[in-house]
Amino acid sequence: MQAVLRFPDLSPELFSISIFGMEFALRWYALAYIAGILIAWRLAVAALRRPALWPGDSTPMTPRQVEDLLTWIILGVILGGRLGYVLFYQPAYYLAHPAEILMVWQGGMAFHGGLLGVVAAAWIYVSRHGVARLQMADLVAHTVPPGLLLGRLANFINAELWGRPSDLPWAVVFPGAAAQDCPDVAGLCARHPSQLYEAALEGVLLGALVLWLVWRRKALKQPGTVTGVFMAGYGLSRFIVEFFRQPDAQFVSAGNPLGLAFQVNGYGLTMGQTLSLPMIALGLWLILRARRAAA
Repeated sequence: MQAVLRFPDLSPELFSISIFGMEFALRWYALAYIAGILIAWRLAVAALRRPALWPGDSTPMTPRQVEDLLTWIILGVILGGRLGYVLFYQPAYYLAHPAEILMVWQGGMAFHGGLLGVVAAAWIYVSRHGVARLQMADLVAHTVPPGLLLGRLANFINAELWGRPSDLPWAVVFPGAAAQDCPDVAGLCARHPSQLYEAALEGVLLGALVLWLVWRRKALKQPGTVTGVFMAGYGLSRFIVEFFRQPDAQFVSAGNPLGLAFQVNGYGLTMGQTLSLPMIALGLWLILRARRAAA
């Protein structure tokens, strides 16, 4: 008999309360967002209080400005993440149901869209306040991995974004009809816990790398390096995990069981891999650019 791990008895809700007949709940996913933002804020402030980490021993902005920037970033994450999901993953559905586009409480956020939203929001902010763009990008980039770690753990608790069917010893039997819909599997369908793979790669490994670069190697003195490492590291991590992650249902069909968004003769890329390739290329370019500038 196949050895599988049963999904733990976890609730997506941390707690819920009823007020005037209405139910209000604090979900782990919302808590992950809140905690990720608070951690990012404290990391940014800590770096700005160390002028020796920056070019010319001068910080690009003040801790007070970080609080203002945070408001812009939160808006960028929410609007960009939602619109990215709409445009990249389900454009036909939302074209037919435009009123649901802003219903973020129903779920559906895309990291790549959120990243573009943050870039747009930060670009507007630095243009208005005269902050050095690459230094600000490095400041933001080194604070993101803890939020990614918490977000992927929340995905696991929510039993969502699970992986492809697997018979590995650590494969998990996720609850729900969709997770158990495995045509070629008899009995219980165990899957890769791809959320935990992403948490380890994007959160722990990438986070440790960028923090080491900032605090031990003083990489902030070469503007663009930290941003490049983050973008290339995230893109590569996501590209790898896509081999184990179950693709969105709209990409899966009888003739395309792997859910490839773009394919030729059965070979191709998932949507996640397609969106990650530009991140890897841009990240490598930023790293090389920073090295040439420092030479």
